[in-house]
Amino acid sequence: MGAVQSLWLPSGKGPHQVGCTDVMVGHSRKGTFFRLYYPCLPTSVSESPLWIPRYEYCCGLAEYANLSSKWYAPLLNYAFGSYKVPVSWNGPLLARDSKYPLLIFSHGLGAIRTVYSAVCMEMASQGFLVAAVEHRDGSASATYFYPATTGGAPKGAAQEEWIPFQKLQPGKKEFHLRNPQLHQRANECLRALQLLAEINSGTSVVNILQPSLDLSVLKEMVDLSKVAVMGHSFGAATALLALVKEPRFRCAVALDAWMFPLEHDLYPKVKKPALFINTEKFQTAESVTKMRRLGSNNNRTKIMTILGSVHQSQTDFTFLSGRLLSKIFETRGTIDPYLGLQITNTAALAFLQEHLGLQEGAHQWTDVVDGFAGHVVFGDPFLQSSL
Repeated sequence: MGAVQSLWLPSGKGPHQVGCTDVMVGHSRKGTFFRLYYPCLPTSVSESPLWIPRYEYCCGLAEYANLSSKWYAPLLNYAFGSYKVPVSWNGPLLARDSKYPLLIFSHGLGAIRTVYSAVCMEMASQGFLVAAVEHRDGSASATYFYPATTGGAPKGAAQEEWIPFQKLQPGKKEFHLRNPQLHQRANECLRALQLLAEINSGTSVVNILQPSLDLSVLKEMVDLSKVAVMGHSFGAATALLALVKEPRFRCAVALDAWMFPLEHDLYPKVKKPALFINTEKFQTAESVTKMRRLGSNNNRTKIMTILGSVHQSQTDFTFLSGRLLSKIFETRGTIDPYLGLQITNTAALAFLQEHLGLQEGAHQWTDVVDGFAGHVVFGDPFLQSSL
């Protein structure tokens, strides 16, 4: 029996209804796995997917939080197991004459592909294709793949191979664990982009997860001249590294970036635009100094802080955690979570509009950012607080 749903995930506010499907290609850890959000045809009746699609993810979330999965996975399943994402599951793609810009999204440490549904839905409702990668480097709370079988596609849950969260071992230096993971994560973002580029060119690919959207409908629908990368925390660091690794990424949006895993000699290589949208309670002066150092290479890098927000304010947990869980896991700050999401999305859309040269809805977000005075600090908040 699931929890009573007095809490809800906000739907996208853009002009398009949002469809959603899962894509898994390849029978090894080196394959590609992401959730794809996209504009879809309006449908009066449609199935919505579960926000936590498998019980194993509840076990992984408990283990990530250093809680016993035996006792806390059922609690997490009770709290979150019945929530659904307000999208059309495998709904028909909205075909149009112009192509869709593409956004690759990278999740944070201990998260999974579904935890940023609110942000991804908003981007898709505004006309983006959004591929939310589920990373297989050991940084997800849990994930899985299907090893190759003689029959090809998987026939049952027994054939799944799960990848647990990789904890830091006592006595080991965290950078030596996280930096290699960071590079694997960035490469997984690149593989997702390459897969979508191949689908766009008409290459036929086998999606192991069935039934699903017929991916051939994406042929010649992806605008590969308008591609950006986005992520939260560890995912934001991943986005910055991917921006350096892949020429097709034109800019990056970094939500509350965890700068620690980035090697220092990477900073001078980030020459393309990056937007840092920080929360008030997570960042330190040292971390923001690193962002400023990275931004010293070009004047197109911007830093902003949302006042009253905490690290989880940019995840779906801020909307779906009741009073007790929000206190235990610090999922809410003092700012209204829906206002926080509006600020995050508006700033991101204004930035993407500018640096991807979007024509659809031109300039509708830029002026709105100025309307959040009192909730946002631009630049270095630590410098401003000392003035």
